[in-house]
Amino acid sequence: MALPRLSFFAFSLFLILISSSLALSKTLKRDVKALNEIKASLGWRVVYAWVGDDPCGDGDLPPWSGVTCSTQGDYRVVTELEVYAVSIVGPFPTAVTNLLDLTRLDLHNNKLTGPIPPQIGRLKRLKILNLRWNKLQDTIPPEIGELKSLTHLYLSFNSFKGEIPRELANLPELRYLYLQENRLIGKIPAELGTLRNLRHLDVGNNHLVGTIRELIRIEGCFPALRNLYLNNNYLTGGIPAQLANLTNLEIFYLSYNKISGSVPTGLANIPKLIYLYLDHNQLTGRIDSEFYKHPFLKELYIEGNSFKQGVKPIGVHKVLEVSDTEFLV
Repeated sequence: MALPRLSFFAFSLFLILISSSLALSKTLKRDVKALNEIKASLGWRVVYAWVGDDPCGDGDLPPWSGVTCSTQGDYRVVTELEVYAVSIVGPFPTAVTNLLDLTRLDLHNNKLTGPIPPQIGRLKRLKILNLRWNKLQDTIPPEIGELKSLTHLYLSFNSFKGEIPRELANLPELRYLYLQENRLIGKIPAELGTLRNLRHLDVGNNHLVGTIRELIRIEGCFPALRNLYLNNNYLTGGIPAQLANLTNLEIFYLSYNKISGSVPTGLANIPKLIYLYLDHNQLTGRIDSEFYKHPFLKELYIEGNSFKQGVKPIGVHKVLEVSDTEFLV
């Protein structure tokens, strides 16, 4: 049924007004200033893709590559900044912390150096922070614990030193925490166990000490945890039977530590366990037959221990890695 002429005219006028409103929306000066400062600091490798003065686009010019904007009232604001794998060299651009509406910041696989500035705590709406595969140094700023909306935190493959800040336990929405391949020392904060949504914790390939018992000492800890990577550190003590309380655990990667004692039979009762890597520790005794009856256990790797003769692995050893496609799920 055709629209009456007047109704059609009114509808067309409405569309024109909406289009004009979007076209006339101006990018918040704060964000324009911040992005132009970032542009100046990042140098020629991104300048070619960042044309014009307005990062959200101006007239016939499109938004800058890797910059996502949204309209809030009469203004446009920058909500996502993704500039990765372009060999950016230099210190972390502090002007990023003035983009107060950011929900995603992805600068991974570059050559950023120096510390993450404490001003990072200003980005209260940030959900994803991905800085992996850089050359960032110094300690992990405790101010990251102020990012209450954060769900994904990727700081792996850098040169961070010092201890893991306890303030990370203040992130109620955190699901994925990647801290592997740094120079972190001290104990893993048991407070991380209070994160009700945490699914993946990777602190492998650092210089961490302490015991698993200390890590899981809080009652009801790690209720949603699926993957726990503690490999290639200096952890000592035994494997506590209480580890079986992590009933959602699918991957437990403990290789290359200094863990001693026997393997508790209760671990065979973790219902979803798929990968159990215990190799290159100081474990003794036998592996209970229940492990060999587990319906989902694909890999039980035990090389480099002092088990009694006749103890056999399950499956074929392979390095457990997370692919890029799994990083932002």
